[in-house]
Parts: sequence; structure tokens; C-alpha cells
Amino acid sequence: MRRLRGFSGVGQAVWAYVRGAPGTYVWLAVLFVTTVALHRMSPEFEQEFLRQRSTNIHELSRHPVRVLVASAMWIDGGYWVPYAVLYTVFHARAERWLGTARWLAVCAAAHVLATLVSEGALAVAIQEGLAPRSSVETLDVGVSYALSGVVAVLFYGMRSPWRYAYLVVVLVFYGLPLVEAPTFTDFGHFVSVLIGLGCFPLVGGRGSVRDPKGTGAVSRG
Repeated sequence: MRRLRGFSGVGQAVWAYVRGAPGTYVWLAVLFVTTVALHRMSPEFEQEFLRQRSTNIHELSRHPVRVLVASAMWIDGGYWVPYAVLYTVFHARAERWLGTARWLAVCAAAHVLATLVSEGALAVAIQEGLAPRSSVETLDVGVSYALSGVVAVLFYGMRSPWRYAYLVVVLVFYGLPLVEAPTFTDFGHFVSVLIGLGCFPLVGGRGSVRDPKGTGAVSRG
């Protein structure tokens, strides 16, 4: 009986956590469905299917709104479980802290603005002959820009001195690829981090994500 009560308690705690971040887990459920759908496609069809939902220069110039929304509903590569972990660690925590509307605003800002900035930089590189013309149709789908922005905005929910150590780790993690062998995706990730840090007005009065001892959420304001 004690073991059953223990399992019941864990289940209730998990459900309470999920219920506190509805947007995160609805999004994750959509990604699960689309990932299963991708696994049922042939490799050739999958590439063309994703390319039509990609935020590359060609599609952005023709259907900007559609591809900006659609690209955030697919995972290139087909591995859903790592995203389930990352969404639980970062997105769910940010949504529970900020509230669904503010969390969604951070996600949208990071996803849209980082996409436009990185693709704009790629367009300039193509014009200057630094990137091939074929780059206008590069496959570019996924949720990593939104995730990077949320990872960055969580900096404001931490207390000193942990917040500054966290910020250093985030900047090194996203900045190092730009030093070693930069791609336009790496550039987009770093831009999304800066956008997340620029979302400070959205976190006013929200308190901390958790107390220094990690005993739970602090007042959300």
C-alpha cells in the first residue's frame, strides 16, 4: 500500500507540473505526432515535405507567415525524446514562471526574429559570393531558436551568484560554435539568445524560478 501511495504521489506531482505548463506540453504533443508522421515518410518525400515548410530564403519570400508557423511544428532528424527532456527542463520551467502568454511571447520573438536575422545575413552572404546560390533553399525547420531564447530568458529568474554562472555557460555554449566553425544556424542560435536576454521587460515582477536551495517555485508576482 505504501508503494502504491508513493506511485500515486509521484503521478500527481508529475501531472501538476505538466498542468502548470500547458503550452509546453501541447507543443511537445504536436511535435510527437509530426515526428511519428516523418518516420512514415520515405527519405526523398520527407526532404521535399520539410523543404516546403522550411524558413529558407525561397519560402520566406513567398509564404513568410505560413513557414514561420509550420517550421516550428517539425523536428529535422526525427528524435523526439531529447526534446521532451529539454522542453521539460527549460520551456516548462519558463512557462510556469512567466505564465503562458509571456512565455509564448519569448518563444515567438526568438523564433521569428532570429530566423529573419540569420536568413537576412545568409542572403547578404549569397549576394557577396560567400555562400552558394543553392542556399536559398536550404532545409531549415525546427524549434531550436525558440528554445535558445527561453534558455536565455531564464537567466532573469535566477538569483545571484548562480545567475551569472548560468549566463556564462549559456554564452559559451552558444558562442563557441561561432568561433570554431560558424554556420548561419549557429549565428541564429546566438541571435536568439540575445533576443531572450532582451525580453527583460516581460519578466518584470515575476520573482525567481526557484529559491536558492531548489525547494520549489518562488512567487510568480
